[in-house]
Amino acid sequence: MFKKILFATTASPTCDNAAKVAFDLELKWDAELIVFHVLGIPSRGYSPFVTDVRTGEIMEPDPDYVEWVKEEMKNTYDKLLADSENSRIEAAVGVPYREILRKARKENVDLIIMGAHTRQEDVGATRYRDIVGSTMQKVAKSARCPVVIINRPCTTCWKLFSNIVFGTDFSKAADYAYQWAYNLAKEVGAKLHLFHACDINTSAAGVIMGQAEIENKIQEAKAKMEARYISKMNGYDNYDIEVREGIPYIEILKLAREKTGDLIVMAHHTREIDPEKAALGSTVEQVVLRSACPVASVNHPDKVVDL
Repeated sequence: MFKKILFATTASPTCDNAAKVAFDLELKWDAELIVFHVLGIPSRGYSPFVTDVRTGEIMEPDPDYVEWVKEEMKNTYDKLLADSENSRIEAAVGVPYREILRKARKENVDLIIMGAHTRQEDVGATRYRDIVGSTMQKVAKSARCPVVIINRPCTTCWKLFSNIVFGTDFSKAADYAYQWAYNLAKEVGAKLHLFHACDINTSAAGVIMGQAEIENKIQEAKAKMEARYISKMNGYDNYDIEVREGIPYIEILKLAREKTGDLIVMAHHTREIDPEKAALGSTVEQVVLRSACPVASVNHPDKVVDL
C-alpha cells in the first residue's frame, strides 16, 4: 500500500516520535523512505543566506554546508538507519512547507509523515491552538497524499497494528478518509471502528436538545453509516459502529483510548469546499494535539483507491 514514504523532519528532538514511526513503516511495507529536511528560509528575497530552521542562525547554504547538515541528520538517526533497508537522506533550501510539498509531488510519494510542531514545549499548551499557521497545517492542506501526524510517543503503531479509528461527519472529504482507512484496515487485518459524534452544542442561547431528539440523531447517524460505508464493504466484517453525543474531538479521543487505537483517520476538513481552500478543521486540530496515537489527515482522493 505504501511504496514510497516521505518523512519531513526538522532533525530535532521534536521529530523523534515521528522518526520511529517512519522507519517502522519503511520496514513493514518494504517501502522506500525519504528522510527530508529543509535547511532554512532565505533571509531576504534571493539572498544567498538562509536562516537555519533549527538554530535560527544566518548561514550560507553552500555545498559543504548542505553536506554537513546531511551528515548531522545521519548522526541524529544513526540507530534507526542501522536497521533501515531502503532509505535516503536529502535536504533542500526554502520555505519548509513548500519544499515538502514539492518533494512529495516530485517523488510521487504515497504518504507523508511529520510531527505536529517544531518547538520543544508542552504539546498541550494553549498556544498550540494556533497550530493552523504551522508547516504541518499547510502541508496537510495541500498534500495530494494522506499525511500522518505524530504528536506523542507511539507504543504500538504499525508494529502491532490492530485498531483503526475512523471519525466522520459525513462530508465528501470524510468519504475519502473512510476509503483510505478501510483499505488500510483490510491490508493489515486491523479492526475498523467507525465513529461519529453528534455535536449537541447549540449556538442558540437557551436552546437545549432533549434526550429524545438526541436519540433520534444517534439512530440517524447509525443509519447513515450503514448506507454510506457498511454497504460498500463487500462482506468485510471486522468493524464496529459507535455513535455518541458530545464535543466531537473529546469523544473521538475517548473512543481511541478505549479501543487502544493505533491510528485515527479523519478528513482534513469538514466543510464542502475546495480542498485547496480549506483550513485544518478545528476538530482534527484538537485531535492531533491531544491524541496518544498517530492521526492521519486525508485531503485529496489522489492516493485513495477504489473510490
